Amino acid sequence: MAIVITFLLGIGNFALHRAVMDSGHPMLGKMPWFYHALGGRFTMIVEFMLLFAALMFAADGVVSGPIAYVVYSVLNSFSAYLILTDRV
Repeated sequence: MAIVITFLLGIGNFALHRAVMDSGHPMLGKMPWFYHALGGRFTMIVEFMLLFAALMFAADGVVSGPIAYVVYSVLNSFSAYLILTDRV
């Protein structure tokens, strides 16, 4: 069950990440060089590595990985909400 929940959270995180990248928010222009590396794909690779690590922890039965990913997802959702609604 932890694998399924983590995977579904990962889909949501990728969707939010893409929405923020496509939003054209002025704050994105102030990001460091690595944000723009590989045409913006570098951050998607980092997002994938986080999801992969959480899934591996879940597969091994270690609960701290998926719990950390849930906390990350909540913070990611909140920051995406702030950016997409122009509250920042």
